[in-house]
Order: sequence, then C-alpha cells, then structure tokens
Amino acid sequence: MKCLCLVAFLAIVITQSYNDLGVEAASGDGFVSRKGVQFILDGKPFYANGFNAYWLTYEATDPATRFKITYAFQNATSRGLTVARTWGFRDGGYRALQTAPGRYDELTFQGLDFAIAEAKRLGIKMIITFVNNYSDFGGRKQYVEWAKSQGQVANSEDDFYTNPLVKQFFKNHVKTMVDRVNTFTKIAYKDEPTIMAWELMNEPQCKADPSGKTLTAWIGEMATYVKSLDSKHLLSTGLEGFYGDSSPQRKASLNPVAANVLGTDFIANHFFDAIDFASIHSYPDLWFPNLNETSRLEFLRKWLEGHMEDAQNILKKPLILGEFGKPSNTPGYTLAQRDAVFNATFDTIYASAEKGGPIAGALFWHLISGGMTNFEDPLSIVLSDNTSSVNIIGQQSRKLGLIGGRGKLSHKIKI
Repeated sequence: MKCLCLVAFLAIVITQSYNDLGVEAASGDGFVSRKGVQFILDGKPFYANGFNAYWLTYEATDPATRFKITYAFQNATSRGLTVARTWGFRDGGYRALQTAPGRYDELTFQGLDFAIAEAKRLGIKMIITFVNNYSDFGGRKQYVEWAKSQGQVANSEDDFYTNPLVKQFFKNHVKTMVDRVNTFTKIAYKDEPTIMAWELMNEPQCKADPSGKTLTAWIGEMATYVKSLDSKHLLSTGLEGFYGDSSPQRKASLNPVAANVLGTDFIANHFFDAIDFASIHSYPDLWFPNLNETSRLEFLRKWLEGHMEDAQNILKKPLILGEFGKPSNTPGYTLAQRDAVFNATFDTIYASAEKGGPIAGALFWHLISGGMTNFEDPLSIVLSDNTSSVNIIGQQSRKLGLIGGRGKLSHKIKI
C-alpha cells in the first residue's frame, strides 16, 4: 500500500511536470516502420513483446488514479516489454470518450493523453484501436443506435459496415483521434512516434455476410481513409485471424467450426496496401473447450505457424499476435498450464524472429496492477507478483532484444 501511495504521489508530480516542461521519450523515440516482413525502429529490427491494457484511458480520466498507469508501465519496462495495446474508444456510457457522434468528453480524452505521455516518458510504444466489435464500451452497436436515433433504418449491428451515416460517424472519430493534440506533450497524435500503430477494430466480425466480402470492403475503405489522414503510423485490422473463402484449406484445417460464420478472411482482410501488418489472436481454451491440454498446445503451435507462413509467403507483411492467454477458470487449471501456453507461444515466435521471420511479437491479455480488482479476470496478470509466468515474459523480452540488435547480438534484415 505504501508503494502504491508513493507511485500515486509521483504520478501527480509527473502530471505537473508534463504541464510545465513537456515530455521527451526515454528511448527508441522514432516512428516504427516496416521493411518487408519486419518492423524497424531507429534502423534496427523491432520486436513487439508486450501486453494489452484496455483500461488505461478509463483509469487515467481521474487524476487521482493515474498512478495505476505509471505503476503498470514501470512494471512492464522492468520486464523489458515494449508495446501496450489499448482502446481508443469508449462510446457512450460512464466515462465515455465519445458521448454522442462527434461529441467528446475532454476529461476522458485527457486520460488517453496521459497514457500516451506516460508511455512516451517510459519508452513504450502503443497500438491504439478505434472501435470495438462487441457492445462492451459501446462498439458497433452504439454507432448503429446513434444512426437509428437520427432516423436511419438498421436491421442489425452489421449495418455498421454498410450504412453511409454510420460509416461517416466512424470516419469522423478516426479524424478526431489522429488530429487530437495531446494536452501533456503538445504533439498531435498523428505526429506522435510513441504510437506504433492504429487498429481499425477489436476483433471485427460480420455474421450477416459469412463470405467475408462485406468486411473486406469496409476494411479497404477505412484503411485508405486512415492513411489519407495519417501516413506516419502503421495500420492493422485487429483481426482474430480466422480464415475465409480465399484460403479453403486453412479454413478447413485451422478454423474453429464456429468461426466459419463470422464473415472474416485472414488473407483478404489483410491484403490491402494500406494495411501494414497482420493481426491474429489465440484462445484455444475458449475455441476448443472439449480438447485436452496437449491438443490445445498442438493447435496453438499450428495456428501460429500457419499464419506465419502466410504472412511470409502471401501477405509479405509482419505479423503480431495481438492477444493470447490462459484463463485461470479453465477446468483443472494450474499455473504450470499457463506457463506451458506462454512458453509454446514465445518459443514459436522466437524461432521465427531468430531467422528474420515475419512474426514480430505477442501481446498477452491482459496487464493490471496489484489491487485493481475492478479489472481482474481469469486472464489478468500482475507483473509485480513475480510468478513463473512473469519470469517467462521477461526472458522473452531479453531474447528478442538481443535479436533486434538492442543487446549484443543482431542479424541482417530480410526483405
């Protein structure tokens, strides 16, 4: 408790320092770019060993709880983590970022400002997602409801992808985000190298069109729009990685059966020039609840290897595992099982990275600080607990850092 109080005090001091002096990045202060199937930062390969922390803006909205962001980031950097993925949305509801189409709560926006400024100060890159597929924190459903309240006819949440007014709402949000000038750093988001990339949506799906064509068309339109406003940052989809009709063999061998009606297509969705890297998630415990641990680990490796091959040979783009984890409420769960999932994930990624392959890292779901019971769930991890899983995370950071030339070892970049 004393430690948290001290961090809280420091966060207040830091906030005041931002206001008085501005902010400079701790390290790696350039933009992350792409060369072939690899990310580049300051002329060297960059590997994204990191974490999800969707709650950053919510907690940073209140200056009294901003210490939680500071504490989480400090713990992350102590383990060598380089990337934080977070939400750039909260559509309607309590502490909303966007309270209505085109209307924003300034205090909430300042919460996101603070999170970006702290990441900058501590040398963490950020991936920021524009909207949610799910109704949590508003998402597609809220956008469609806003359109209906203005007289639009909409039959389902999937009208998000086709209704002209809804699409304009989304474009307006994108423009507001990229044009936002951070109140702490005084730098526009579109000019901020701390932001590694934007994601169009968290886990986009369109059940109304299982062929994947509707979602693919939307991604193409919105990716082009984002790039027209911001050419400095990388862009991805936020996809889970399920295959579609463009890859019938992969669809048959890797997709969970339930995924075949979600209207996604890993290859087609990422094939646009405006999409800089591919996104996948991995939750074998949720997708295959009836499989045993050995079978789930086997699937995990095949899932990663299949997408790595396609990123290398078909998309010719980097690949990030944007979410993964091991739920502690899985029947028969043990910490050793979580360790096995993290080891299998990291070993597969390292083997690819060591050869200059396309997979650039993994972001576990999800990081919280000790005492954050309101965000604790079966997948949350507290780095200060120093569990065996936390040690595995730190070891992966060190290994990838050496490959990336940020230690004693380096390798040539493959094109």
